[in-house]
Amino acid sequence: MPGTILVTGGTGYIGAHTVVKLLDAGFPVVVLDNLCNSSRTVIDRIQKITGKPLCFVEGDVRDRHLLQNTLQRHSVSAVIHFAGLKAVAESEAEPLTYYDNNVSGSLILFEEMARAGIHTAVFSSSATVYGESGSAKYGEKYCEDRPLAPVSVYGKTKLMVENILRDLKKAQPQWRIALLRYFNPAGAHHSGLIGEDPSGVPNNLMPFVAQVAVGKRESLSVFGNDYPTPDGTGLRDYIHVEDLASGHLAALNVLNQKSSLITLNLGTGRPVSVLEMIAAFEKASGRKIPWQTAPRRAGDIAACFADPTRAQEILGWKATLDIDRMCQDAWRWQRNHPEGYC
Repeated sequence: MPGTILVTGGTGYIGAHTVVKLLDAGFPVVVLDNLCNSSRTVIDRIQKITGKPLCFVEGDVRDRHLLQNTLQRHSVSAVIHFAGLKAVAESEAEPLTYYDNNVSGSLILFEEMARAGIHTAVFSSSATVYGESGSAKYGEKYCEDRPLAPVSVYGKTKLMVENILRDLKKAQPQWRIALLRYFNPAGAHHSGLIGEDPSGVPNNLMPFVAQVAVGKRESLSVFGNDYPTPDGTGLRDYIHVEDLASGHLAALNVLNQKSSLITLNLGTGRPVSVLEMIAAFEKASGRKIPWQTAPRRAGDIAACFADPTRAQEILGWKATLDIDRMCQDAWRWQRNHPEGYC
């Protein structure tokens, strides 16, 4: 039987979908989450989807004593680390909170992993580590060798943790580490039982569009229609959350085969504009999405999408679900849960 995987932040949006993939693949899983941005009901739904038991520990990665007990009691062999705060605007307003949660929390986790003799880690990073490096033009993909220049506090915390892990690998070669840089996760589990449930105003486009479609919000603001793109709106790389979860499982399997440090983009490499997203969601939902143009937001760039070649070569992984499928699954989730997990 494969060793137990600890998933920090495992009741969150991406974490929950990854836990489903791990359980389906036969891994015993322990979820550690403080529920600050998620719901305990996710655990029951994961077990309903998979038909498999799941151990849940409510707590924070900054709780050293809890970590020590959890790692030892469950014979953990590897950690997938999602736990952290993720709202860009909030990170600018509350930088100390973000450095404490995202950086200090990660340091404590890695220290306790080392103390317990656990040296395999998959880290949830972000394409925000690229920042505005060169401000990609339409048609230009982001590869992993692109300069790293995060603009937001959130992006800076992700890069700091990446650098901590790189230095750790250099000092202690026995570590096996995957740094996974996500682009724009979207969609929901095809069962309709788990999905994205943002607190407050959504920070991402698809959940905002979904809330407009279900009648929770009146209309959508399209920030900028004069970018140098085919329809004037910004281009982003949207990846289905189930494809993203599969990427974590593939990374874990590669690390289990050899000691290495891998840094990979997880995206589709196919850009989608704001207007294309609106049209796809209207098709999936059968509802009109009211929208109006608004001025560009500071910091937004014309295009940001991945070159996923390295992930395909190293992991044998490739995103397979398109924007239509993302919208269909997101709509199924939103229609059945207009107020999220509440």
